[in-house]
Amino acid sequence: MAGRAQPSGPAGSGAPGLLPLLLLLLSAAAIIPRGDGQNLVTEDVTVVEGDVATISCRVKNSDDSVIQLLNPNRQTIYFRDFRPLKDSRFQLVNFSNSELRVSLTNVSVSDEGRYFCQLYTDPPQEIYTTITVLVPPRNLVIDIEKETAVEGEEIELNCTAMASRPATTIRWFKGNKELTGKSEVERWSDMYTVTSQLLLKVGREDDGVPVICLVDHPAVKDLQTQRYLEVMYKPQVRVSQNYPLQGLTREGEPLELTCTAFGKPQPTDMRWLRVDDEMPQHVVVSGSNLLISNLNKTDNGTYRCEASNAVGKSHADYMLFVYDTTATTEPAVHGFTQLPNSAEELDYGDLSDSRAGEEGAIRSVDHAVVGGVVAVVVFAMLCLLIILGRYFARHKGTYFTHEAKGADDAADADTAIINAEGGQNNSEEKKEYFI
Repeated sequence: MAGRAQPSGPAGSGAPGLLPLLLLLLSAAAIIPRGDGQNLVTEDVTVVEGDVATISCRVKNSDDSVIQLLNPNRQTIYFRDFRPLKDSRFQLVNFSNSELRVSLTNVSVSDEGRYFCQLYTDPPQEIYTTITVLVPPRNLVIDIEKETAVEGEEIELNCTAMASRPATTIRWFKGNKELTGKSEVERWSDMYTVTSQLLLKVGREDDGVPVICLVDHPAVKDLQTQRYLEVMYKPQVRVSQNYPLQGLTREGEPLELTCTAFGKPQPTDMRWLRVDDEMPQHVVVSGSNLLISNLNKTDNGTYRCEASNAVGKSHADYMLFVYDTTATTEPAVHGFTQLPNSAEELDYGDLSDSRAGEEGAIRSVDHAVVGGVVAVVVFAMLCLLIILGRYFARHKGTYFTHEAKGADDAADADTAIINAEGGQNNSEEKKEYFI
């Protein structure tokens, strides 16, 4: 091979047998204390188990000195372009006076360590490169405490990533939302096993949602596993009015209601009843439908649809008010859906349609009452102002006269008139004062 050192001596003299002795001497020279390595350059190598690692020993300023590569046990892997070590996984990639590049295939954890580049100068130079082997998790498993949970329960999930190097980081997701788990790390020899625990309180909205265990590790990307939640929940019940579609529930007209219920498992028991009273005899119940063919005011009341499954029971109420045939206003009371046991379980979407008429009727009645009260108050205030005006116009002051001045001491009325100041003779001088 070009560039290989050729032994000296006559042809056929057995001189090639000197090569092992020469390699032995060079290996012994490796014991010489390392130099500063100023003329040698190399880099550390990180590789995933099973992949290929490439080691490069380079000389900055080549002077045709011999380059040698040794393993962590200081065995010579390559001396120039010759491989004394009988390990076929090491292959020469490039050899020149300035570089020795060697590849190592099918890397395992046992290959990890320091590899030495040596340059035979005076004094000899040495520098080392470190091979780090990454091992991805060999298995990723999610274990669920209960395959099927009931709404409101707290379940435990465990995700285990086995035999990795270094230890993995485990992240949890429910759908697109990241959750927080608690991890424990165990070390076995040079490998790590990580287990993460997640406590999750489930509701009906979690049924069919995936729970994902995702691994963060430098040796692998997008490694994850998932399990779908299965949550059982009690029925959701809704009552809808089929006829009349809009308007009033009047005497003599028909009424048809339909009850729908959804749950897991699907409700198997559904029934109609009248709250706080017996069901009228003329009411026809057929499965989820309730029909009153001829309404009258004795039908007024609350009609309830109940549905149940293995988890529990729920109901929805319809409040009926029957109007006269001449009624033109919107009904004040309609049916609405209500889930029991908790106000938070009310289906406000179901309430919106059934209570729209009620709110409109209440608003119209309130406006009429307020208008009447305002009119009465205004009329009363106008009447009061008129009365007060007439009173003040007729009583503008108090009048005092002096006609009887001096009559207080008279013995009788005639004498009083005669003795009055001015008497009748001075009547033309009477004066009137306004105070």
